[in-house]
Amino acid sequence: MQEFDLFVIGAGSGGVRCARIAAQNGARVAIAERRHWGGTCVNLGCVPKKLMVYAAEYGREIDDARAYGWDVTPGPHDWRTLIDAKDREIERLNGIYVSMLKKAGVELFTGDARFVDANTVEIGPSELAPDTAVQTVRAKNIVIATGGAPTRLDIPGAEHAIVSDDAFHLENRPERVAIIGSGYIGIEFAGIFAGLGSQVDFVYRQDLPLRGFDEEMRRHIAELVPLNGITSHPGSTPERIEKTSEGYTLHVKGGKVIETDCVFMATGRHPNLTSLRLDLAGVEVTDGRIVTRLEDAKTNVPGIYAIGDVTDTYNLTPTAIAEGHLLAERLFGETGREWSFGTTPKAVFFSQPLASVGLTEEEAAEHHTLDIYTSSFTPMRQSLSGRKGKAFMKLVVDSKSQVVLGAHMIGPDSPEIIQGLAIAVTAGLTKRDLDRTIGLHPTSAEEFVTMRTPTRHVPPSSDKQN
Repeated sequence: MQEFDLFVIGAGSGGVRCARIAAQNGARVAIAERRHWGGTCVNLGCVPKKLMVYAAEYGREIDDARAYGWDVTPGPHDWRTLIDAKDREIERLNGIYVSMLKKAGVELFTGDARFVDANTVEIGPSELAPDTAVQTVRAKNIVIATGGAPTRLDIPGAEHAIVSDDAFHLENRPERVAIIGSGYIGIEFAGIFAGLGSQVDFVYRQDLPLRGFDEEMRRHIAELVPLNGITSHPGSTPERIEKTSEGYTLHVKGGKVIETDCVFMATGRHPNLTSLRLDLAGVEVTDGRIVTRLEDAKTNVPGIYAIGDVTDTYNLTPTAIAEGHLLAERLFGETGREWSFGTTPKAVFFSQPLASVGLTEEEAAEHHTLDIYTSSFTPMRQSLSGRKGKAFMKLVVDSKSQVVLGAHMIGPDSPEIIQGLAIAVTAGLTKRDLDRTIGLHPTSAEEFVTMRTPTRHVPPSSDKQN
């Protein structure tokens, strides 16, 4: 039986970083992967999705180019060309992840890992390695980094729907798509399919998309959705899906019926824990997620840790990477490195992307008196093409200290711009620091340093209640 200082279950972004840094610090490390080297982000998430976002953007840019003098006309999109090119890029990235691990001296196991006890793991056949022989290893430290999987609604006919994993491998682009769910995945794929020429119905239970984001930003992006040719169905609860001779019928509570070629459930994700046999190791699970201490990734069992989407923390690729890096250094290297998890920037790559960092107005108003600065304008790139949809920017500022608590933007290049603003919010810079910064003209980004007059003042929500 092989023994290791560290055994990592799951070779996604967090697991790979943890294994690699631990090995570079002299630990004897092994990692097991059952399905995709690189995990969800590289294979079935952020990377292929962003490539598809680019594909949709090119269609809009070709259309807008005529206003700038280009004699071009958009033709039909070739779905197969996109998917084949995407697959080649993902295969290249898979190889890079494997190469990085091997160069760091990490031993690789391909198969389905599961606990025998708190220090012993068994690796057996999996989707990636159906013929692998069962092997057993022991480790002083074990990290669970198995990520998440799409969740299907429990409604009649749910088996007829696809989830995000399936969307990356469709043989053909459906002409009509009904997307259920208005989180990151739902709204991003609504923009992708609409941009590539599909008729999209966007079905969600909330009044506004993107629950958890700033309320004003949610209202603004809801106004942009129909400008992209997407039909929104807010406040709609799916009841059942029926297969028909023409495709599928999605029945919504209240009697609404949507005829479509594809029902896409973008209804959340859940941790990949089923096959781990956590009970044999005694690991505590609550509401389907592993209970950990945020500060050190410890579970209730000494020597067993959990990072990334299996926990109920931030569930983003960059935060999983940071968690894995910090854990590896805490166990085997020098400590002292830190990341500001509370100011992790977020982006939604819709046709008009949304990005944010720091507190929303609603979160900040719980404890602060606020100055709110907003600006809405037509981006310069749309001035000749006449494309509809305004950019929107927002700063959330503490009235007393003038510290910038949050920055939010919808519009072209917003993720790139907010990454820069994330430094300011993380550093605790003030509105005065932004005011004394000279803008880069002509850009949309300069608007963040030229907003001089508050749009409104907001008292703490506790004052409103009193």
